Amino acid sequence: MNKQELLDKIASRDLVCGTVGLGYVGLPLAVEKAKAGFKTVGIDVQAEKVDMVNRGENYIGDVVNEDLQQLVNDGMIEATTDFSRIGECDFVAICVPTPLDVHQQPDTSYMESSAKAIAPYLKEGVMVVLESTTYPGTTEELIRPILEEGSGMTCGEQFYLGFSPERVDPGNLIYKTKNTPKVVGAIGDDALDCIAALYESVLEGGVTKVSSPAVAEMEKILENTYRNVNIGLVNEMAMLCDRMGINVWEVIDAAKTKPYGFTAFYPGPGLGGHCIPLDPYYLSWKAREYGFHTSMIESSMMVNDQMPEYCVDRAARVLNESEKSLKGANVLVLGVAYKQDIDDYRESPALRVIECLEKRGANVCFYDPWVAEYRYKGDTKQSIPVLTEEVLSGADLVMVTCAHTNVDYDFVQQHAKAIFDTKNAMKGVEVRDNIEVL
Repeated sequence: MNKQELLDKIASRDLVCGTVGLGYVGLPLAVEKAKAGFKTVGIDVQAEKVDMVNRGENYIGDVVNEDLQQLVNDGMIEATTDFSRIGECDFVAICVPTPLDVHQQPDTSYMESSAKAIAPYLKEGVMVVLESTTYPGTTEELIRPILEEGSGMTCGEQFYLGFSPERVDPGNLIYKTKNTPKVVGAIGDDALDCIAALYESVLEGGVTKVSSPAVAEMEKILENTYRNVNIGLVNEMAMLCDRMGINVWEVIDAAKTKPYGFTAFYPGPGLGGHCIPLDPYYLSWKAREYGFHTSMIESSMMVNDQMPEYCVDRAARVLNESEKSLKGANVLVLGVAYKQDIDDYRESPALRVIECLEKRGANVCFYDPWVAEYRYKGDTKQSIPVLTEEVLSGADLVMVTCAHTNVDYDFVQQHAKAIFDTKNAMKGVEVRDNIEVL
């Protein structure tokens, strides 16, 4: 199939789209493709997710439940664990996790296994796009050889290959998959034009073409490293302001009145989520291949990585002012999600805060209106079901680690003995005699 034939199939909506991985990235993307008129096949190794999609049951916050149900009923989207269904697809997006291993090095196993699983079933003329955030060079150095060997086809001649980084921001009320601008890099101009055309026909945010997959891969790393570095800066500023007796939150509010040259970032107990805490490690790892050390990036990572322990030290100081020891103290942690108003606790710094509190002898419980339970290092913890006066008054310290907006912070203030607010979630509370802010 040549370029024009693919473009014609995109325009006529005769193209079948496949999505490998039905998580926070894959399911919203699959839904948008189906809503745009493309028959869509979602593939995931977790049978539970597949069954839920086929029943029209949504499990991702950025997907509208009614949209998924209608698309399933109309036969526009279906899910399967059978990778041979890739043979039906003209476009395949790989949307699988890219975590770090125990040595803080890239774990590419999910990408590799996905590429190996789809390769034997790829048909001639198919477009394959990697969306998983990864180090520059992955698409061309790792994925391309796997696909060529497994399919027996040549990239650029019998199939097209590109990279388009996901830009999912869970809980964002303005920018969703549909209206977030897309960046696309591909191997060859024809591949670039066809892949960009597909995204342009599905999404409303516009598509920016770049000269290679490596540029697109580096672009995504830059986005998240930019945030990592700036959060590291403001976390270090928070520690300095504490020593100097200055309110860092007031400093930031004053600084952001400047209409140019300053973007506000805020301190907290550390970094969470599936991108910002991980992506700089990918870049630092790859940079060493070129004999280059990312000193500024690594310094910010060091600052951010120590924030859970720093916050526990501050919590101990708050208790000390009440002549209490952290060891044996009852500590209530408010919020374990990695950001406000979502149920995602991946890489949440709150989990490390709880771990550190317990290592130092505290008795810890948590309340999160979005997260009923979490698993961390093999253990499962349940949220307190209701935040009551008894729960609050029974804690020697309440530690706010996520700024959920559906928590009554005036009620918390009224009944807690002492509060350490690491997120400035209680900034609107007028009575502050029992509140200390990071």
